[in-house]
Amino acid sequence: MYDEVDYPAPGQVERRAVEGAESARAGRLWWDGAADAYQAEHGDFLRDAGFVWSPEGVDEAEAGLLGDVSGKRVLEIGCGAGQCGRWLRSQGVREVVGFDLARRQLQHSRRIDEQTGHRLPVVQADAQRMPFADDSFDVVFSAFGAFPFVPAAESALAEAGRVLRPGGRFVFSVTHPIRWCFPDDPTEQGMTVDQSYFDRRAYVEEDDAGRAIYVEHHHTVGDWLRGIVAAGLVPQDMVEPEWPQDNDQVWGGWGPVRGRMVPGTAIFQAVKPV
Repeated sequence: MYDEVDYPAPGQVERRAVEGAESARAGRLWWDGAADAYQAEHGDFLRDAGFVWSPEGVDEAEAGLLGDVSGKRVLEIGCGAGQCGRWLRSQGVREVVGFDLARRQLQHSRRIDEQTGHRLPVVQADAQRMPFADDSFDVVFSAFGAFPFVPAAESALAEAGRVLRPGGRFVFSVTHPIRWCFPDDPTEQGMTVDQSYFDRRAYVEEDDAGRAIYVEHHHTVGDWLRGIVAAGLVPQDMVEPEWPQDNDQVWGGWGPVRGRMVPGTAIFQAVKPV
């Protein structure tokens, strides 16, 4: 049974600017320490070979946000234990590659590979500096992967655009920017705005020496859209899923109480012009 003590102990909370190197270091350390608890808590919901876009339960099998991926080469950014990519492989997609910042998440990916027989090629890497050549993939996606943890939306989106082939599709889901205004409380008590939507300082947990041990960044809707355009991509849609009636789980700050009134997820779709 999952227990909160299995996650890394929270540090002192601060709101401040965080650069890329410090953010990546904190993300790698935290997710290496949190991977076991995360997979134990959410593994059934995500499924070993399942493609869930968000805590609301948006499933690619029904949503089809990636479009026709048959015969395509696909990249997943921030793949975690590879559930999404493994589902694509099980559907006969020609090639899927995943990468994640946390080595422990990739070890879980290998464990699930061995259990399911659907092997997903993965590499440890940073979304701010992707180890792939220009125009390498027909489809690039991220399902709540790396993007909530990067300080500069434009630079990370530029990397995604760089590795995407002309005519390719890019889809990514992140915490809905309006969610930043509310406390991390999914109950009725969490329905009060207590932070400015325009405050872009990162949420930081620090150790006793003042070093970041967890960092999450906030970007507004406009920040994401400007980043997509600056990356040379053309926005196609922004999906804001409603919380379904049959989903009664609580996932951090998400849950049915608030999720049916305020969007918790934003899914952006874009294409790279030919």
